[in-house]
Amino acid sequence: MNRKLRAWLVFLIFLNGYISLSLELVVLRQLSFWVGSSAVITSIIMGTFLGFMSLGYFLGESKKIAGKSIRNILCASFMVIAALALLASSFPFVLKYFVWLYQWGITSSIIQTFIYSFIFLSVGPFLFGFNTTLLSRCLHRYNTNYTGNIMAWDTIGSVLGSLLTTLILMPFVGVNNTVILIVLLASVAAIITRPKWWTILICALILIPTLMVNRNSVLRDRYGILVNNANSTISVMQNGDIRILNMNGLPMSIYGPKNGGTADYITYINRNFIYTMPNDRPRKILVLGAGGFTAGLDDTFNDYTFVDIEHTLRDVSEKYFLGRKLTPNKKFVVQDASQFLKNTNEQYDLILVDVYSNSFQVPEGFITAEFMQRVKSRIAPNGILLMNMIVSVSYRDKYTQVFDNTFHTVFPYNTQRQSVGFTNPWIGDDIMNVIYIWYNRENDGRIYTINKTPVIYDRYAK
Repeated sequence: MNRKLRAWLVFLIFLNGYISLSLELVVLRQLSFWVGSSAVITSIIMGTFLGFMSLGYFLGESKKIAGKSIRNILCASFMVIAALALLASSFPFVLKYFVWLYQWGITSSIIQTFIYSFIFLSVGPFLFGFNTTLLSRCLHRYNTNYTGNIMAWDTIGSVLGSLLTTLILMPFVGVNNTVILIVLLASVAAIITRPKWWTILICALILIPTLMVNRNSVLRDRYGILVNNANSTISVMQNGDIRILNMNGLPMSIYGPKNGGTADYITYINRNFIYTMPNDRPRKILVLGAGGFTAGLDDTFNDYTFVDIEHTLRDVSEKYFLGRKLTPNKKFVVQDASQFLKNTNEQYDLILVDVYSNSFQVPEGFITAEFMQRVKSRIAPNGILLMNMIVSVSYRDKYTQVFDNTFHTVFPYNTQRQSVGFTNPWIGDDIMNVIYIWYNRENDGRIYTINKTPVIYDRYAK
């Protein structure tokens, strides 16, 4: 084996590792639009991916595969990977799959993820493992002690695939263009293994639809998608006089440019907690989860800090959602909410925690007692905490009950639970916006008993 051939084989091993990790991360990102990104969802996807890859490693050792046919098998394998990357990670196709699942009555995110994984994350990962073994067999003919180098280059490709995809490609180039790159690299690998005219033709037939369905114009004009990066898929839809800001498939904010209308829970917060603030001095207001920046939208007096992990949110909101610039008293910080709370020493008069999309897609780190303790430490004396949750008003599900227990463990006194909108505690489905409220005022924890009831003194005590 000459050096040139050995270099090409090493490059293919590197490319195989890069494509596999990049595709896995893109799939995780695209599925988060529908099933969220909880630890359970991630474990199903990664477990399926790694399981079938291991099977590919094992079957790639088969002695039935003749040495002369390895190049043809590798070429076909990379072309199949390119086609599967198109089908498994392009937004229009993923949208179709989940629409069909909902039409078939399959609504559980866990079951949806299992079905998707076994259909689209079985053959591709199997071929990644299979390819690595076949390429290793070719290199071992040259040097039986080449195992370390094979593993190293495969790992280097995986590491670069992970870092470049999450840190550069998806954030700055876009998920759709990252999909195009994955399909292109798989096609290049196929052509390298078998540089024939028919290989180029088949790869072109895969690349053309990839380019067509993943164009920015297609996502924008047909699906209204303005941003599709590592963190969020953002679109703004017009429904009559109302604009709806969608993030990751969920309506996150509502705004009526003509009448200034907002989502009911935001209207409740603005009317009862923000626009009623005394004007003796500017109050400090922290909003975790910026949404469409509708909290305190018309307030030009108090000082606002909006925190969100999505860096494009302000530009998209000002240009497409609000249709106007935010006032100078509103600052936008691009950072994880928990990390922001950890790194700041500021005390706020009002904190609004609005990071919960719905009861099925919950950032798990933000419903813990530890996170709530961190929020509590940043509320000024006599300040107020508001947490917008989407839960059962009548505590019909375990999630609502446990969250409520968690909240009252951290905030045992001076609390309020306000449902926004009409609710009927006797019906089966009463999931809606519920605002948990805590007033940071001294409370000695006393209770009235039949033995001791100094209510006539407490009523007038401050």
